[in-house]
Amino acid sequence: MLKQTLQQKQQLKLTPQQILVQKLVQLPVASIEQRIKEEIENNPALEEAAETEWEAKDEQDTGVGDDAEQRGDEGDDFDAADFMEESDEYVPAYKVSVNNTSPDDENREMPIVSSTSFQDSLSTQLGLRNLNERQIMLADYIIGNIDDDGYLRRDLYSIANDITFLQNILTDENELIPILEAIQQLDPVGVGARSLQECLLLQLKRKVHKNASVDIAIEILEKAFDEFSKKNYEKLKEIIHISDTELKNAIVEIVKLNPKPGLTYSDGTESANQVIPDFIINNWSGKLELLLNNKNSTKLRLSPVYEEMGSNKTGKDRLQREAASFARQRIEAARDFIGALKQREETLFAVMHAILEYQKEYFLDGDEGKLKPMLLKDIAKATKLDISTISRVVNSKYAQTAFGTIFLKNLFSEAFHKEGGEEVSIKEVKNILKEFIDNEDKRNPLNDEAIVTLLEERGYKVARRTVAKYREQLELPIARMRKQV
Repeated sequence: MLKQTLQQKQQLKLTPQQILVQKLVQLPVASIEQRIKEEIENNPALEEAAETEWEAKDEQDTGVGDDAEQRGDEGDDFDAADFMEESDEYVPAYKVSVNNTSPDDENREMPIVSSTSFQDSLSTQLGLRNLNERQIMLADYIIGNIDDDGYLRRDLYSIANDITFLQNILTDENELIPILEAIQQLDPVGVGARSLQECLLLQLKRKVHKNASVDIAIEILEKAFDEFSKKNYEKLKEIIHISDTELKNAIVEIVKLNPKPGLTYSDGTESANQVIPDFIINNWSGKLELLLNNKNSTKLRLSPVYEEMGSNKTGKDRLQREAASFARQRIEAARDFIGALKQREETLFAVMHAILEYQKEYFLDGDEGKLKPMLLKDIAKATKLDISTISRVVNSKYAQTAFGTIFLKNLFSEAFHKEGGEEVSIKEVKNILKEFIDNEDKRNPLNDEAIVTLLEERGYKVARRTVAKYREQLELPIARMRKQV
């Protein structure tokens, strides 16, 4: 039987503006610049402000002049709560961005280098091989299946089926084998391998100046790869019939090889991901200064043309009224975006300022031993923000300091209580564990039980399973895998 009832309940719903702010907060500095460009392209009511509009306002911007000193670690006049309660109403563009430059400053924008992709390079090299048109077409399909590490992870049987059914070209595994062998002669050496064993063998066999150690290394990988990968050296010597010295020399040749040849390709140079810090922390004789790194961020303003168009509420005809309505919608969206950017900067600054206050001793000299146990809820309490917001800020942000660029998430760790009752960060325990392993006798590496004993001697009572967990988090292998001849 159906009946009507009256029910009262509380629900927390985010407004579109709050959702936009949360999305922007989690973006690092490089991504936020791209997001701003996309918004400008999609919203004609939003445009870049001319430099003259914000250059004259340097002293009013955050992180500049007297205001920058106020935002240092000693900032007695700064109240994070007041900072977060500023109005979200639209303000001029020069007030929503941090400008740490002057016209005389050196332009440090990083140029974007144009380059061909890894797969394109392989296809280009094929032109130097003695292959016919059909073989080149098949080779290009195989190259398309080679991943960024340089490996062919799919078997030739599956690739042949794909070519037959998708390209309507009848082929089989036997036809693809010699084509793959031709690809494996391309650069970088080791490309097109189907396993680590094959990758290393391709590199050894391509060596121009071979010697006895290289020959033994090839024999090890061909006949005793499992024993080598498990570092079962006694069994390996029985299989290959070699001495300790010959084994050592062969291992030297193997460890020189590149297990991921594709990653070294970038116009002939090794590629690397550059970390762009979101915060800059300066130490001025013991006084810490916090700056947001948005030197190259686009300064925004509302389009005067659209503002004028939107102000026309008494158009003579329907088209004029519709145009004015559209302009007002775009202006409102642009204003919301500018406000969200401003709130993002306020949130980022408030969170980083709280972290700086909490870990002041660490930021003064970079000594990890001075890191205090710190949880997300500690910073949430200090900033009066939700834990999810703190998580969004720290999970993808970096800070540039005098002692290097640090990942904010690495500053957070739970507390560990030493035998004397002293509270330290788990990170300190991990650092000591790593120190033990770095300094161990590699011919007789420490097992987890031995590490437990060493930690206990230092006053850290840790269970063996906890040691194993910390070691795995540090990406350190078990003792048997660390053993060297």
